[in-house]
Amino acid sequence: MTIGIDIRVLARGTRTGIEEYVLNLLPRLLELDLPTGRQATEIKYKLFYNAFKKVKLDYPWLKLSNVELCESKIPNRALDFFSQFFKWPKINKFLGDIDIFFSPHFLPVSLPKNCKRVITFHDLSFEHHPHFFSQSRKLWHFLTFPKSQAKKADKILADSESTKEDLVDIYKVNPKKIDVIYLGISEDFRPVEKDNLKLTKVRKKYRLPESFILYFGTIEPRKNLILLINAFEILKEKFLAPVDKISWKGFEGAVRRKENIFTDLRLVIAGTKGWLYKDILDKVNNSQFKDDIIFTGLIDDKDKPYLYNLASAFVYPSFFEGFGFPPLEAMACGVPTIVSNTSSLSEAVGDGAIMIDPYNADELSFAIRRVLEDHELRENLIKKGLKQAKKFNWEKTAQKVLDVFYKLK
Repeated sequence: MTIGIDIRVLARGTRTGIEEYVLNLLPRLLELDLPTGRQATEIKYKLFYNAFKKVKLDYPWLKLSNVELCESKIPNRALDFFSQFFKWPKINKFLGDIDIFFSPHFLPVSLPKNCKRVITFHDLSFEHHPHFFSQSRKLWHFLTFPKSQAKKADKILADSESTKEDLVDIYKVNPKKIDVIYLGISEDFRPVEKDNLKLTKVRKKYRLPESFILYFGTIEPRKNLILLINAFEILKEKFLAPVDKISWKGFEGAVRRKENIFTDLRLVIAGTKGWLYKDILDKVNNSQFKDDIIFTGLIDDKDKPYLYNLASAFVYPSFFEGFGFPPLEAMACGVPTIVSNTSSLSEAVGDGAIMIDPYNADELSFAIRRVLEDHELRENLIKKGLKQAKKFNWEKTAQKVLDVFYKLK
């Protein structure tokens, strides 16, 4: 069996959700043995890596004996256009003969008649919330005809039951050709001892405060960061004036001090800018608490587990997700987590996180307050979150993907 895999999404060198999917799935998939017990080396993988400008790839799995990297330098926009509208050039012009072509994202491709196609659909957020996307992105979604690609695919992999339901309801895809395969999270995400020196280094590197609420992900409208900022402002306003001391008559000289845990609380927004991020930055710049809101920019991959471990709570109020890596990563690090009660997030977090209405800032503010003040609730969330996160691992994901290939062949 010879399988082609489209890895063009790696060309920019970024690490958003789809890139994470490819970079975590491939190392496990390429070394797996067939379900029949035959050796992995009997499966040939040809990786299609095309872009006019692209980063150089340097991963151990590229050196496997059954893996061939097939590079070309055609501008992808031109290739997409000709593939979509002229059905040319066929992918075998780049890869040679293949039995199956696997697309981790619905990038257009033209296949020969004897080649079957498997596509992963991570979500249909662009159908539910087109206003969250830039004009250029809307045009790209229009020109790539995702509905047509879904209809023509021999098999579709969906990250969640939520995405499968959307494919059936919106695109009218036959549910029998959709397999839900949950994604995994890296074993790097785990609780770290508080005296670990790496925590201090990461705190210093990104200038992180002692106490903070964390959001980590792309900075774009779909992630609902304006609601998070509103909730943070409500929290700060309500507890703005600290109580310096409380004294009781009858106890001579007795003076107690009550510290306000919200006085020094900060909001940390970590991640890179996506499309239409300007309104989010304007919201922060116009906030009376703008000095308490910190943007870290890009987080190095090796620092991510420590970033989560430093947070007092993790909040992910996204309007729509096909899966949602960050909440599970936070839960795997033992961080109390709050997410929206929408799309696939309830599937991912189970009972290991608090779920809130993504349109209600008061509800989110109250949830944050409870997580920070209620010790019993925190411990319960940490325990359940760790248990839930263990259900998701990339080895399981890779094996199920290979099973799909094997049955399709």
